[in-house]
Amino acid sequence: IDVSPRLRIRPSFAPAPAKPARAELVIDPGQAFGTGSHASTALALEWVDALAPGLAPGARILDVGCGTGVLALAALRLSRGTRAVALDLDPLAAAACRENAARNALAARIDVFQGPLAALRAEPFALVVANLLRTELLPLVDGIARATARGGLAVLSGLLDSERDEVLRALARVGLAARGARTARDPGGLVWLSLLTQR
Repeated sequence: IDVSPRLRIRPSFAPAPAKPARAELVIDPGQAFGTGSHASTALALEWVDALAPGLAPGARILDVGCGTGVLALAALRLSRGTRAVALDLDPLAAAACRENAARNALAARIDVFQGPLAALRAEPFALVVANLLRTELLPLVDGIARATARGGLAVLSGLLDSERDEVLRALARVGLAARGARTARDPGGLVWLSLLTQR
């Protein structure tokens, strides 16, 4: 999957180009969600591709509901001197994220844990990414806002465009202001939405 001229996601069984023209992540399909093929993941990756190169060295990234870790790992691959924290309730996802971090030589820059966002005790993050369905996201918006540094950015994907107004109202209540939106239609006709917000 060519996300942009900067970034490609490929499975390990696809041959690597002899002279890579872009940064790559190797992510194999498995039980954890997130290889970049679903519209919601692709939209989030587009935001990460646009934002990560501008992160300052020392900036910290948080991936909420990390699945394979593709969003956090893409942000690390496209930035210099950054670190990430990735969390998921699913032990299979946490394990897959750790494996993918090691496969892509990024394990030293990411901390992965299985557990809820409420268990996180850390300073706020410059960039937060969350690819979650509306029913999973809305209970977490207050925690996501608290985890986002003042002036920091949060990318929220996994939403349907028909849910936009409800989600924007919830985000405004916790101090996350919309700064941009991307949409994509999947093969079944659903229109997915990914929001860029700022605290």
